[in-house]
Amino acid sequence: MNFTRWSARLPGTQRRAAARDDHSSVPAARAESVRPKTAATPPDDPAEDPVPATGPSLEAMPARELLGRLPAPVALLHGPEHRITYVNAAYTTAFGDRPCGAPAAEAMPELAELSLLPLMDQVLRSGTPRTVKSRKVLSGSSYTVTCTPVATGDPDGEAGVLVYATDVTDHAEAAERLRASERRHRETAVTLQRSLLPQDLEQPDDLRIAATYQPGGTDAAVGGDWYDVITLGAGRTALVIGDVMGRGVRAAAVMGQLRTAVRAYARLDLPPHEVLQLLDVLAAEIDASQIATCAYAVHDPNEGHLVYASAGHLPILVCDEDGTVHRAEDPTGPPLGTGGWVHTSGTIPLPPGSTAVLYTDGLVERRSEDIDEGVASLERALSGAKGSPQVVCDRLIRSLGVTAEHDDDVAVLVVQHPARTGASAELFHNASLELLGGIEAAPRARAFATGVLASWRFPVELCDLGVLAASELVANSLQHGTPPMRLGLRRTDRRLIIEVTDGDDHLPRRRRAEPADEAGRGISIVATIASSWGSRRTPGGGKAVWCEFALPG
Repeated sequence: MNFTRWSARLPGTQRRAAARDDHSSVPAARAESVRPKTAATPPDDPAEDPVPATGPSLEAMPARELLGRLPAPVALLHGPEHRITYVNAAYTTAFGDRPCGAPAAEAMPELAELSLLPLMDQVLRSGTPRTVKSRKVLSGSSYTVTCTPVATGDPDGEAGVLVYATDVTDHAEAAERLRASERRHRETAVTLQRSLLPQDLEQPDDLRIAATYQPGGTDAAVGGDWYDVITLGAGRTALVIGDVMGRGVRAAAVMGQLRTAVRAYARLDLPPHEVLQLLDVLAAEIDASQIATCAYAVHDPNEGHLVYASAGHLPILVCDEDGTVHRAEDPTGPPLGTGGWVHTSGTIPLPPGSTAVLYTDGLVERRSEDIDEGVASLERALSGAKGSPQVVCDRLIRSLGVTAEHDDDVAVLVVQHPARTGASAELFHNASLELLGGIEAAPRARAFATGVLASWRFPVELCDLGVLAASELVANSLQHGTPPMRLGLRRTDRRLIIEVTDGDDHLPRRRRAEPADEAGRGISIVATIASSWGSRRTPGGGKAVWCEFALPG
C-alpha cells in the first residue's frame, strides 16, 4: 500500500518534515529529549547528555526508610532469642504493633502460627535463607515467608534474621477452591464407578467370597475394572473379573455395559467359552477401539474344580491348603472385541481348603518390572495369606504395595472353598441314583428320594415336596430324554437341590397345558412348588434340569 498521499495525516509527519529542514547533525526525533547546549559544553562532548536523575539516590535513603516503604510485612530480629529490632508499617497493619527488644516467641505469636521459630533458628545457625510457602495464620490470611540471615558490621554484634512476608491469601483460597472442586469431581467419579460394581456380593452355599476395588491416582478419571459373582442355580456359581483399558467416563460406561451383558449371558447357563464368545461380539459393537479383558469361571460343588475361559486376562491363581500355588495358564484368547477367535474352556482344581484369586493388572503391573515378576510376587504373597477372604484381600493389597496414591485401578476377587468338618460337614450331603430300566425307574427314583430326604431329617412337608419334584423331573426325562440318566440330590446349610441329567440336549420350557392335554404339566408343577428351577446343557452332551427348595429357618 502507498502511504505517500496520507503522510500529512500520520502522527509525527510534521516533526519529520521539520527535521529535514534542520541541517543539525542530531536527528529531530531525538532532539526532543536533548537538553539545550551551553557555551561551557562542547557540542561533540560525550558528556553532553548525562542520564537524568529519576528519583533520590540510593545512598540518600536509609535502610529504615527503604523497608518502611515496602508494602509487604517486614521484621528484623536479632540474637538467639530473636529480639525485635524493627517492624515496618505493613507488618504493624497486618499483625499489630510489636515492642522493640521483646523476644519473638513472646511478642510475635504470628511467627509461631506460621511455624517460623524453628526455621529462624536454623537460618541463624546455617546462614542460609529459607522460604516457606502459603502458610495460614489464625486470622485466616495466608503468607509466603522468606527468612534471610543478616550480619552486623560490628564483630561483637549479634547476627539477625530478616523476615519478609507476602500475603498470598487470594492465591491460597483459589488453590483451595480448586482442590475442593477436584475432590468433588473425583468423589463423583468414584461413586459412579462403585455404583456400577455389585453393591453386595452374592454368597453361595459352598464358597466364601470377598472383593476389593481401589481407584487409582488422585484425579477424577477412574478406570474400567470390574468384578462380579453370579449364582447360577443348582449350587453352581459364576465368577467374573474384567478390565476396560483406559480411564474416564467412557471406560466406566463400557465396563457397565459389559458387566450387565455378562450377567445376562450367565443366566443362559452357558459354558465359560461360549459366554466370552458372545461378549466378544458385543464388545466390538459397543466400541471397537476400546480394549477390554475378561476372565469368566464357573464353580460346580459336585466337580471340585473351576471351569474357566480368559479373553486376554491375567491367569487365575489357586492356593492349596498347604500353601502351594497353581496358575491357570491355558487357554487364553485375545482381548474382547477383536473377533475371529474361537475361545475354549479350561479347568483348574479348587479342592476344599483352597483359595482362588482373580485380579486386574493394577495389582501386579509396575513400570519398573515385567508383569510376570508382579504375578510371581502375588503368588508368594498368596502362599502365605491366611484368614477370611476379606483378610486375604487386604493382605494381598498391602503385600503388593498398593497405596492410595497407586496410579492404576485395582480389583481383587478372593474365593475360598472351605474344608468343612464336624457339625458343619453334616449340613452338606450328596446322593445320586442311576436311572436304569425304562419306566420302572420312576418308582425306584421316588423310593430313593423318600429315603434320602427322610435320612436328612427334613420336615415332612419338605420331604413330600421334594419327592414330588424328583418324580416330575424323572418322568420328564424318561419321556423326552435319552440314556444315560441320573437323579442327584444335594443339601447345603440353606437349600435342597434336586437335579436330573440325561443324554438329550433339548432344554425343556415351561408352557401352559390345555385342559385336554395329557402331558406338559410337569415343569409347571416343579416351577410352582420349588423356590427356583432351571436347565442347562452339560459339557459332554445332554442336559441337566434342576430345582431348589429353601430350607426353613
